[in-house]
Amino acid sequence: MEILLILPLLLLLFYSIKQVNQYERGVKFRFGKYVGLMEPGWRLVLPVIESWTRIDIRVKAVDVPDQEAITKDNVSAKVNAVIYYRISLANKAVIEVEDFYYAVSQLAQTTMRNVVGETALDDLLSKRNEVADKIQKIIDKATDPWGIKVESVELKDIILPDEMKRVIARQAEAERERRAIIIRAEGEKAAAENITLAAERLSSTPGGLHLRTLQTLGELSADKNNTIVFVTPLEILRAFEGLVKKTSKKPA
Repeated sequence: MEILLILPLLLLLFYSIKQVNQYERGVKFRFGKYVGLMEPGWRLVLPVIESWTRIDIRVKAVDVPDQEAITKDNVSAKVNAVIYYRISLANKAVIEVEDFYYAVSQLAQTTMRNVVGETALDDLLSKRNEVADKIQKIIDKATDPWGIKVESVELKDIILPDEMKRVIARQAEAERERRAIIIRAEGEKAAAENITLAAERLSSTPGGLHLRTLQTLGELSADKNNTIVFVTPLEILRAFEGLVKKTSKKPA
């Protein structure tokens, strides 16, 4: 008789024991009313009168599919991202929202379209981290009443139309050409300044221009295939002119 009484009690105890893993929390209800959280370990849940929901509190990754949006400067772009979040308060994740995974996914898609619509294309391409941080803050604030903490948001890819890709390529090419022209102009400016300085020093040195001319002729004569055009320095012509004048003034 005692065995018949003990056996149902053992079966009741067996079915009442629930194991909560270290990475989980249990949300316990009694007669449909929330009574507390179940920490990791073996816990008792009385059949019929009590129920519980198992919640995984590990970090979850939500893959946000391609979202087509119009940027602030009216450019069509497709953006996809991944969101990392975890359950910080298991009771709120069960009580406050029906399906928190679906809710976070939908909220992420809507928020990403809105943020992209408020951002210019250049900022979207060059400031991806800032755009991702803005999306993360908005989603984290919206999911806080659900007991969800958004860890980070990462923009994976930004897809632009082919026409816009060609425009960006032409813009980059024009920018590189502009920098090349500026560098070349700066080089010409520096060369002109050095030539001016050299001319001033040569003109202020007696015979300097003649010596420089002879040096240049010597360098050119090293190659027999060169045709040398001899240019008479202005100093020699002036000296020759002065000599002629002095000779003509002498009495016969």
